[in-house]
Order: sequence, then C-alpha cells, then structure tokens
Amino acid sequence: MFFTTFNLAGINFAVTATDKGIASIALNSPDDVPAGYKKLGKQAKEFFGVYDQLKEYFAGTRTKFTTPLHIESGTKFQKSVWKQLEKIPHGKTISYKDLAEKVGSPNAFRAAGSANGKNPIPIIIPCHRVINHDRGLGGYSCGLDVKRKLLRLEKISWKE
Repeated sequence: MFFTTFNLAGINFAVTATDKGIASIALNSPDDVPAGYKKLGKQAKEFFGVYDQLKEYFAGTRTKFTTPLHIESGTKFQKSVWKQLEKIPHGKTISYKDLAEKVGSPNAFRAAGSANGKNPIPIIIPCHRVINHDRGLGGYSCGLDVKRKLLRLEKISWKE
C-alpha cells in the first residue's frame, strides 16, 4: 500500500494506492501517511498515471480517466452509486434524484447523496457532477469552492 501527496490547480491531493490501483484521493486534507502505507516520493507522481491524468484534466485536455481503481471499502449500495457516477459524461450533470433512480431506488435520493459524499476517489469518480434537481449545487465533501472550480473547468453552469 502506497501514499503520496501533490498539488495541482491549487488543490492539495493525498492519494493512496494498492498494487492493483488507486484506492483513495483526499482533497485539501492533511498529508499524514495512513497507517500501513509507505510514503512515496517523486516517483509516486507516476504511479498508475494518476498525476499526469489529473494534470491533463486541469489543463482541459482529458475528459475521461483510465487509471486503474481499487476500492476496498463501501457498502453494496455505495458501490452501485459510485459505478453510476463513473457513467456521467464530462461536462454533464445529473441530480441526486436522477442518481437514486439510476441505482434502482427512486425514493432514496438522500441515501444516494450520502453515498455520493463518501466517494473515496473524487474527480476520477466524478461526484462533483451531481447537483440538486433545481440546478443548485447541493453539497460536496471536498468543499463547495472545489466543486465550483471543477464545474467551471468542465463548463457546467448551475444556480447559486
């Protein structure tokens, strides 16, 4: 298990990975090495291409990520929500209600929103593309300033 940190577009990234893929990304959080993880130095920017792919995303030249993911945590429901998030195209949004419908639980939009907020790999699994039904931002576990930055980057409009 590996850990690294870096800064892109004014956002501090803390990334964990196993030998199978990226396990988590924390945005603007402490860069303390999690227990059981080996901190990698400069060579870590290359692991699984996550640094380069995020750099291309922020430069506006990447719209889809191909870095392998290895999520070990999460309930069955959370994982079904995260799979749906991966299907939201770059530059598009869906509502929390739409998300709940897509996972087969049309009345569970609050639960879908909660699962969305527990997404362990933001940006790559694009939880920022989920907004309120009335086009309001809703919430974002990484902070609304980061959500606004990501939506602007993808040229998505919303209602404040």
